[in-house]
Amino acid sequence: MSQPFDNLPIWAVYPLTVLFLLAAVEGGYRYAKAKHRTTPGSDEGLGAITGATIGMLAFLLAFVIGFGMNLNGDRRELVLNEANAIRSTYLRAGYLTEPYQTDSRNLLSEYLDQRLAAVEPGKLEQAKARSEEIQGELWAIAEKVVIEVDKSDTISAYLDSLNQVISIHAERVVKGLQMRIPPPVLWAVYAMSLIIMFMVGMLSAYAPSRSVIALVMLALVFAAVLYLIVDMDRYDGLIRVSQQPLNDLRSVLSTLP
Repeated sequence: MSQPFDNLPIWAVYPLTVLFLLAAVEGGYRYAKAKHRTTPGSDEGLGAITGATIGMLAFLLAFVIGFGMNLNGDRRELVLNEANAIRSTYLRAGYLTEPYQTDSRNLLSEYLDQRLAAVEPGKLEQAKARSEEIQGELWAIAEKVVIEVDKSDTISAYLDSLNQVISIHAERVVKGLQMRIPPPVLWAVYAMSLIIMFMVGMLSAYAPSRSVIALVMLALVFAAVLYLIVDMDRYDGLIRVSQQPLNDLRSVLSTLP
């Protein structure tokens, strides 16, 4: 799902948003001065309309931020679940006979490294592809064990853990890369913000004097909220899901035989 700002580096989103909002304020101010008699104290009901519009935007922002926070929480939970699944699979690989036991554990250790590499800049696609290759190799080994060696319940427990590792990977791909704020919602938030800032600019034209500092601060605050939404929606933003459970697991696996 492509978003409006996906082609921009994340650091550029905030300053550009500030510039757009300030341009909307200035445009509203100049429009009001050029088209209307802006007598101080007579805003022609614009203040009430602006207040109502801000209320609608606040409701929409609360909904969008709530969606982003819930999605972020799901991503954190999936990291913990994945760490537990890899750990269980690694331990249950001890049920396998050699050389399948050693081969499986080596692949699982590499798989863990790839999961951690996926969050590093520029390594996502390569790590994702290699992770899926390792899943195939692990499943091929499991098939050999079942067909050629053992079909007991202990092997079934190993297969259940391995299947969970594969399933959680699919969930992380969906919720981490594909499940995002719907683009029309993001467009609507930005459009409403620009409209409100335009109306605020018009309203400032009716005041005896315009407080430029207050208008700039308002644009900075609005831009911060909009940036927060964009940042939560992108996997490469400043708000990232902690990979500490996977890092802890790597430390644990390094101490095992």
